[in-house]
Amino acid sequence: MFAFSLLLGLLATRPVLGDTCWRNTTCSTITDTAFPGVWEDNIFAPESRLVSPESILSANDGVTIGSWNGSATLAANGSQLVFDFGKEVGGIIHLDFLVSGDSSGAVGIAFTEAKNWIGEWSDSSNGELVGPDGAIYANFTGPGKVSYVAPDERLRGGFRYVTLFLIADSASVDLSSIEIEIGFQPTWSNLKAYQGYFHSSDSLLNSIWYSGAYTLQTNAVPVHFGRWVPFLHTGWANNGTLGPGDTIIVDGAKRDRAVWPGDMGIAVPSTFVSVGDLDSVKNALQTMYDNQNADGSFPEAGPPLLQQGSDTYHMWTMIGTYNYLLYTNDTAFLAENYNGYLRAMDFIYGKVSAPGLLNVTGTRDWARWQTGFNMSEAQMILYRTLNTGSSLATWIGDADNSTLWLSRASSLQNATLEYCFDPSYGAFKDNATATTLHPQDANSMSVLFGLVGADSSTAQSISSRLTENWTPIGPDSPELPGNVSPFISSFELQAHLTIGQTERALELIRTSWGWYLNNPNGSQSTVIEGYLTNGTFGYRWSRGYDNDFSYVSHAHGWSSGPTSALTEYVLGLSITGRVGSTWSFAPQFGDLSFAEGGYVTSLGKFSASWVKSNSTTGQGGGKYSATVSTPAGTVGSLTLPVLQQGVQPIVSVDGHQVKTTWARKSGVVFDTVLVSDVKGGNHTIVVS
Repeated sequence: MFAFSLLLGLLATRPVLGDTCWRNTTCSTITDTAFPGVWEDNIFAPESRLVSPESILSANDGVTIGSWNGSATLAANGSQLVFDFGKEVGGIIHLDFLVSGDSSGAVGIAFTEAKNWIGEWSDSSNGELVGPDGAIYANFTGPGKVSYVAPDERLRGGFRYVTLFLIADSASVDLSSIEIEIGFQPTWSNLKAYQGYFHSSDSLLNSIWYSGAYTLQTNAVPVHFGRWVPFLHTGWANNGTLGPGDTIIVDGAKRDRAVWPGDMGIAVPSTFVSVGDLDSVKNALQTMYDNQNADGSFPEAGPPLLQQGSDTYHMWTMIGTYNYLLYTNDTAFLAENYNGYLRAMDFIYGKVSAPGLLNVTGTRDWARWQTGFNMSEAQMILYRTLNTGSSLATWIGDADNSTLWLSRASSLQNATLEYCFDPSYGAFKDNATATTLHPQDANSMSVLFGLVGADSSTAQSISSRLTENWTPIGPDSPELPGNVSPFISSFELQAHLTIGQTERALELIRTSWGWYLNNPNGSQSTVIEGYLTNGTFGYRWSRGYDNDFSYVSHAHGWSSGPTSALTEYVLGLSITGRVGSTWSFAPQFGDLSFAEGGYVTSLGKFSASWVKSNSTTGQGGGKYSATVSTPAGTVGSLTLPVLQQGVQPIVSVDGHQVKTTWARKSGVVFDTVLVSDVKGGNHTIVVS
């Protein structure tokens, strides 16, 4: 039992919330969903900012003992009940209760994301091995009604379960109201106002798409509610300032609650196709530029943490700049920060030396075991940085640097293939030095970022080799053995799709993300930071980082890769020019019978669908139809799977047969044909 010296509660008056945004934030212009339909049933976001539990569990064994109907009793000292919200939530807890009896005391309040950790101690959020999070307390001094609102700094960013327990010599407590004041997505008055959607013939894939989207909502937080640094020795505090604006995207709901650019490499594309909240992205990037170091390097993480010393995360800020411009065409942001971008490029390319590879000296990274020297993962990220940097330079009118960076990318590609590729194994090794480790991250990125050609036998070899790491619940990452990293697996997933290995990619989603979504001990609504191959939640335990297995985040945006992958590859709708000025429709069927989806840019709505006829099996036989709707003034291309390998199909667009050319006829996976220069508008496509 806790000593009274640790009691931290205080009495407060409930703020008036209404149906507006969080506290004093400026409300977004987004007020309603862009694509209403049956798929909205998959949205996990609550209807209101005040959310009550769904059910009550026994604190002894976690078994459901009833629904929450606005009445429950803590009858004696030490009694406790667990309240299940049914999904991940986060914010400020509000309690109303009636005290009977003469003694003073407190109602203790403990939080946890996973069912494993329910009890009088909250799961861990404060910092690695610093001290226990413990609980907060609603104090009372005798009989009567009590209304308690947790102090702002005790906002709990992410949890599913709340344990309430009584500390009193001779009193009982009748609970009449338990509510969470939702603190995430602070500028939205309607938390269900998604600007993108996805729907298919597979209900599990649909749920996984929306679990990624909901995770990203929980990661969009008020800028003055980040994790406090230095970490507390006991308890927690979420009152750190993260950056400019009213809303900002962080790495996790519970922790670390700071801007981490590497995480944004997955989180931002998934945000774009689902929630559509790019204001949070802009503010996250701006805080990295605002805190750029004198030597041109970016911090590994934003304030108040401001962790330094990561060459890879430095480059992820640069890649994130490209992604943000691609999705928004915010040329004012680019102009304001371009000098900082140039300094950042000089900093990182200054580390390229003989034999033409990046020499990594900022060795902090995503949690992989070994880092430094000519590590192949960093070469892949630099290759992507140079290519996306060339596009940024073109967009701002810097032709000289655009050409220079493309040339440097080509040189880096040649050096990486020469010194880091292991031809005897058919995949990249972990470093230019002699090593038998063939990492998941570098190999996935080599295919996804195009360092090896998508239609090459090398890409197919890498894809096949990656599957050798698979377990029944996800890939065992060689560079972090014993762990499944949905972050790195998100890159792997997209790598398989890049080369048309659709069924392989869908299997990966179902076995890894599906395992967690259906796990009775998890949030069953979000995507997890990572887990062990033995099926427990002790991610990174082998590094000695997290002896407390409850430290893992169960709502981590870096794991939301399926959300963008299902939209951009399986549905096949992606933008290739700023805000969709140019676009592509390139569906991949796998074992699905239909898919549809869409998203919004400043140019307007983009949507698409495809349906296989009953006689269509896999990539051969029968026919299929599709629709594409894009804004007027845009131009796109259709890359359409053939019905029989090697046989050019008949393609009709809007009732008229059109000429097609082979888009790829390698015979490796499945052939496609290309229809070029398709003007924006509403189009119906039939392939037979």
